[in-house]
Amino acid sequence: MSELFDDDPRDPAPAPSRRSRALIISAVVLIVAFFGLTTFAAIYTDRLWFRSSGYGNVFNTLFWTRTGLFIAFGAFMGLVVAVNVVLAYRYRPLFRPTSPEQGGLDRYRDAVTPIRTWIVVGVALLLGLFAGTSGAGEWRNYLLWRNSQEFGSEDAYFNRDIGFYVFDLPFLHYLVDFMMATIVIALLAAAVTHYLYGGVRLQARRDRLSGAAQVQLSVLLGLFVLVKAGDYYLDRFDLVNQSGRLITGITYTDDHAVLPAKSILMGIALICAVLFFLNVWRRTWTLPSVGLALLALSAVLLGMIWPGIVQQFQVKPSEADKEAEYIAANIEATRAAYDLTDVESEPYTSNSSADPELASALSSQTASVPLVDPQLVRATFQQNQQGRAYYSVAPVLDVDRYEMNGVERALVLGVRELDQDEINDADKNWSNLHTVYTHGNGVIAAYANQRGTDDNSPGTDIQWAEGNQEDRDGSRQDDLTQATGGYESRIYFGEDSPDYSVVGKASEDAGSVELSLSSGTEDEDQTTTYDGAGGVDIGSTFNQLMYAVKFGEPNFLLSGRVHENSQVLYNRTPRERVEKVAPWLTVDEDAYPAIVDGKVVWILDGYTTTDRYPSAERESFEEMTTDSLQDDDGLATLPTDEINYMRNAVKATVDAYDGTVTLYEWDEQDPLLKAWMGAFPDTVEDKSEISDELLKHLRYPEDLFKVQRYQYARYHITDANDWYQGNDRWEVPQDPNTKGDLLQPPYRLFVDEAPAEGEGATKETWSLTSTFVPYRKENLASFVSVNSDATSPDYGKITVRELTDQNTQGPGLIANEFSNDEKVREALLPYTSGDSPPKFGNLLTLPVDQGLIYVEPVYAVRSSTSGYPILRFVLVSYGGEVGIGGTMTDALKDVLDVDEIAGQEPNPSPGPDSPPDPSLSVDQRIRNLLDQAQAAFDRANEALAANDLGTYQEQNERASELVQQAIDLAEQRDAAAEEASPKEEQAAE
Repeated sequence: MSELFDDDPRDPAPAPSRRSRALIISAVVLIVAFFGLTTFAAIYTDRLWFRSSGYGNVFNTLFWTRTGLFIAFGAFMGLVVAVNVVLAYRYRPLFRPTSPEQGGLDRYRDAVTPIRTWIVVGVALLLGLFAGTSGAGEWRNYLLWRNSQEFGSEDAYFNRDIGFYVFDLPFLHYLVDFMMATIVIALLAAAVTHYLYGGVRLQARRDRLSGAAQVQLSVLLGLFVLVKAGDYYLDRFDLVNQSGRLITGITYTDDHAVLPAKSILMGIALICAVLFFLNVWRRTWTLPSVGLALLALSAVLLGMIWPGIVQQFQVKPSEADKEAEYIAANIEATRAAYDLTDVESEPYTSNSSADPELASALSSQTASVPLVDPQLVRATFQQNQQGRAYYSVAPVLDVDRYEMNGVERALVLGVRELDQDEINDADKNWSNLHTVYTHGNGVIAAYANQRGTDDNSPGTDIQWAEGNQEDRDGSRQDDLTQATGGYESRIYFGEDSPDYSVVGKASEDAGSVELSLSSGTEDEDQTTTYDGAGGVDIGSTFNQLMYAVKFGEPNFLLSGRVHENSQVLYNRTPRERVEKVAPWLTVDEDAYPAIVDGKVVWILDGYTTTDRYPSAERESFEEMTTDSLQDDDGLATLPTDEINYMRNAVKATVDAYDGTVTLYEWDEQDPLLKAWMGAFPDTVEDKSEISDELLKHLRYPEDLFKVQRYQYARYHITDANDWYQGNDRWEVPQDPNTKGDLLQPPYRLFVDEAPAEGEGATKETWSLTSTFVPYRKENLASFVSVNSDATSPDYGKITVRELTDQNTQGPGLIANEFSNDEKVREALLPYTSGDSPPKFGNLLTLPVDQGLIYVEPVYAVRSSTSGYPILRFVLVSYGGEVGIGGTMTDALKDVLDVDEIAGQEPNPSPGPDSPPDPSLSVDQRIRNLLDQAQAAFDRANEALAANDLGTYQEQNERASELVQQAIDLAEQRDAAAEEASPKEEQAAE
C-alpha cells in the first residue's frame, strides 16, 4: 500500500521554493558572520592586550609576518595550479576522434564547461587557503632565516658555519618541499584537464597525448625532478643531525655510503630533468621513462641496500675503530651545544669518620642545610598561614635567599594566591567570581634551616619569616617585610589566578568591591580596587562587545559592574604572559616569586633551543627534565620535544600586581637570541638594565641544569673508545622516597667551596646540586654543583667532585640505611601505626671537609584532626654512622656521640610541639607525652578563664592528641612484649 503514496518517478523533482532558498542563504550568511565575528574578536582583543602590555610591536610583527606568508604561499600555490589548468584548457584539441572513452567524457565536459571559471577560481582559492595556512605556520623558520647569525664555529664535515644548519637549512627545506608539492598538484590538475578535454587518451593505441599535453606534462615533470635534485642536495646536510642507533650525526656508513649515494642520486635527478625538458621537442617518452626508472632503482640500491651492506660487513665487525672518529665529533659537539666544555672535574675522597672532635666544624658547615622540604610543607603553610579557605600556595614551594640581619638565609616561600575552587558554591556567581574575588594577598615564608631570625638556636618546628599571624610571644611574623622594607602585597597575577577579572571603580567616590585579606587576626576583610596598568580598557561599548564574544559572556554588556572605567585582566599566569610576548622562547615551568624594589615579582627563565645543532646528541626534553618534582615541561617551540642545543638566553620578570612583563638579555653570546632580537627589536632589554636588587634573586635555572646533568652523565667521558665501551657511564639516581623510576631532583644549598690560591678561607656559595651514580648501580660516583649566585663572577661554573672511593654509598643505599637503623625505627614507631605514616623529605648530600654528609628531614602528621605534617626528626649519616634528633644539632650530637657542641647555644626547653627525644626509653616518652598533655589542659583552662574560646579549643585538641599518642605508644610496647614472651620461654626451654 505504501507505493500508492510514493511520488511518481515520472514527475520532475519540485524546485526549491524562494523561502527555502532564503533560509539556506540566511543560514550560510549567519554561519559566515559568526565565524567572521569570532575571528575578528580574537584578533582585535589580542591587539588590545599586546598594546596594553607594552608589546604592540610583537603583535604587529607576528600579524604581518603570518599574513605575508599566508598571502605569498597561498597565492603562489593557487596561481600555479590555476595557470596550469587554464593552459591545459586553452590548448585542448579542437577535434577529438570519436571513441567510447570520449563519448563517456562528453557529459562531464558539458557539465563543467559552463562553470569552468568558477571551478578554477574555487579550486585555486581552496588550495591557496591550505597552502597559505601551511606557510603562515612557518613564521619561526622564516624569521630565523631572515635574521640569521653566525655561530663562529663550523661543523666537522661540510665546514659550514653552524648558523647555516640552525637558521637557513630548515626554511630552505620547507621551500623545496613546498615547490615539490605545488608541482605535483599542478601536474595532477593539468593531467585531469587534458584528459577531460581529450588531450590525454588512455584507450588510444597511438598518439595518446596531444602535443600541448606532452609539452606541459614534460615541463612539470622536469621541474619536479629538478627540485628533487635540490632536495637530495639539502639532504646531504641533514646527515649531521640524523639520529642513529649509536649517536646523533654522521657515522661511518653515512660518510662512506649514504653521502656518496645522495650525490649520485642528485646527478641522476639532474639528468632526468634534462631528459624531460628535451621531451618537449623529441616527443618520445622512452628516455625520460628510462631515466626515471634508473632514479627509482638507484634510490633503492644506493639509498637503502648499499648502506645496509656497508654497515653489516664493514662497520659491524670492528665498530669501535670505524666509528671512533665520528664519536669524537659527537662528543665535542654535544659538550659545546649543552655548554659543558668548561666543567671543572676534580677528585674527591670521602674518608669521613664519626670523630667527636669534628662536632664544631660539622655544625658550622651544616648550619644552613635546608630541612624544610618545599614539597611536604604546603599543607603546613596553608593550615597556619592561609587566612581564608579560598587562598592557597603552590603545590611545590620555592627556595630563595634573602639577607636577614646581615646574613644570607635560605627561605622556603610561596605566594598566597586566590583559589576560586574553594569559594562556597552558593557564592559562585559571575559578579563574585569576576569582580569581587579577584586576587591573592602576600607572601608566606619560613627559614629553610629550621633556625629563627638569629640563625643560631635551632627551632623545633617551622620558623616563620613572613606570615599573617602572631608568634606565641606576640611578635609579628614579618622578618621578611623588615628585611626588604615592605612591599605591595596584592597578587593579581600568579600561578593560580582566575581566568579573567573585571576591575576598576565607576567613579572616584564609588566604593571598592574587591576583597583583600585583612592583616593580623582581624576577622573582617578589607576591600580594594586595582589601579595598575596591566588591564585592557573596556570602557567603550564596542570593546565590551568584543570581549563578550571572546569569553562568551553577555555580562560584559549587561552587568552594571562593567562601566566606562573598567579594565579586564586576563592571561594572568606568569608563564602564559611571557610566552605571549615572547612566543619564540621556551619558558621554564617553575616561576618563583621574589620581593624586589617594594614589589612581588615572578622570575622566569627563558631558553633558546633547537634540534639542528650539527652532530650534537638529540634527546627528549621531557625525558631529560622529568623528576619527582616535575609536573610538566616547558617546551613549546619545536614540532617534537627533542633538542640538541639549549641556552638560558633570557631572564624574565612579571609584576605580581600590575602584570608588567620585562625581558632581560642574559646570554649575550647566544646567536639564537641575537636572531630573535633582530626579528623582534626593542622587546628584550640589555643585561645592564637588571637592578642590583633583582640580580640577587636571579639563579641558575633548574631545567637547564637537569638537561646538562643528563648529558654530562655520559659525556663526562671525552675519549671515543671509552665512550663506546660505556664502562664509566653515570646516571642520575632515582629518588628513594618515590615510587617508580622518577629521578632525584636537584637541590639548592649553600655549599662550601675551597677558595682559589691566595684568596683566604673557605666560602659558602649558593648552589644547585645533584649527584651521579654509576650506570645501574647504587654507589656514589660524583657530586655536582653549579654556582647559582648571579652576583658572582663564577655564576654558572659547574664543579664535579668525582669520588675516588668506589664503595661510597649513594642516595638509595643511604635511604635503606636510615630505614633499617634500629634507633630510627624506634623513634618513628609512634607514627607508623596511624593512617598517615611518616614522610621522608629531601635526602640531601653535602660535601664537608672530611667527606660527605647525608641529611634527611622526617615529617609526620600531628593528629588525625590537624591533617598537616610537622618536622619531627632529622636523620644524619656520616662516617658510616646514623644519627637522629629533633633538630640538626641533636642529630649531629647523636651521630658523633657527644653531649654538647662547642659554640652552640643549648636547645630551648621542649615545647608542646617538640618531637620526642629518640634517646629516651618508651616509658619515659609516655611520661613526657602525659606531662605535655597536662600542660595543654592547663593552658586550655587559662584560655577559658580569659574567654579565649579559640585557644581553649586548640589546646584541648592538642591535649587529647597527646593522650592518644601515649595510649598508642603503650599499646605498641605491650604488643611487642607479648610477641617477645613466647620466644623467651622457648629459648629458656
